[in-house]
Amino acid sequence: MLFNNSSNINVAHLAEMKNKTIVESRLRKFLRSTEFGVLVALIALIIFTFSLNSKFLSLYNLQTLGQQWSVFGILAIGEVFVIIIGGGAIDLSLGSMTALSGVLVALLMVNYGLPAWLAILIVLAFTAGWGLWHGLAFTKLNVPPFITTLGTLAIARGLASVITSGWPIINLPSNFIYIGQGILLNIPIPVLICLLIGLIAAFFFYYTIYGTYFRAIGSNVEAAKVAGISIVKFRTIPFVLSDLLAGIVGIIIAARLSQGQPAVGQSYELYAIAAAVIGGTALTGGIGSIWGALIGAGIIAVIWNALVMLGISALWQDVALGLVIVAAVTFDVVRRRKKE
Repeated sequence: MLFNNSSNINVAHLAEMKNKTIVESRLRKFLRSTEFGVLVALIALIIFTFSLNSKFLSLYNLQTLGQQWSVFGILAIGEVFVIIIGGGAIDLSLGSMTALSGVLVALLMVNYGLPAWLAILIVLAFTAGWGLWHGLAFTKLNVPPFITTLGTLAIARGLASVITSGWPIINLPSNFIYIGQGILLNIPIPVLICLLIGLIAAFFFYYTIYGTYFRAIGSNVEAAKVAGISIVKFRTIPFVLSDLLAGIVGIIIAARLSQGQPAVGQSYELYAIAAAVIGGTALTGGIGSIWGALIGAGIIAVIWNALVMLGISALWQDVALGLVIVAAVTFDVVRRRKKE
């Protein structure tokens, strides 16, 4: 009996030591990761901004900041899925698709009297279909994504202006507006939507075979072919996801502004790319991080918010954010070169 008790204690002790070793290993890995470095940078940026303006951490401003973060964060997640497949894949249409989807959902509800849920489903199906076209043009016709998405950037923006004649569509129903303006437990609904999308995307990206396929294709497309991975399928899906998420953002912004506004989303695709790269996604493909992209989106949102709170002219905002984009891409190139 004493022997059995001793054996049980030893087994339990070994299991405890093993679990402790695993936790310590994961902690060390995290502390060395890009995500940790970006998180530290975000915290430092928040502290610096707060030191200049104590209102930065007020509840109202944090809610405003959260709403903007959710927009950049959702778009950045889509951009991660596109960039990671390699082959020069990038989606430049996100800002324009955001504007077009916001206009369309407003048009369907106000001009055609559709209920909010049906208008939302139609718009999301439309944006997913547009993403499918981007993906198939890349995989079937070998048209560089840069070209197709750049074309969509102009087409979608133009359609948004044509549909509205340059004027916003107003009088959106109150149940729809809640999506963008509602608050639950002091947390804006868009933030909750972004967190939910982040959790789903992270599970899909890290814990399913599909995420492995995306990374494999981006790392070495020829090896992925030999392994039997469908290149057409797994280089098409990311574009569908990316434009679907742009549709969600367009709906959120339309609800937040209480109007379908054709002028929204200017340069959002650049912010999404910057957030993804800042968060550790390699422009060459094969390497990416959902959590890193969300943290990167936080940095973009904090810079945007800080410039406003510090009273810096809007004319300088794009300059500052442009510098961040250049710095992020330069850092990514240098980082990858050192690892080679």
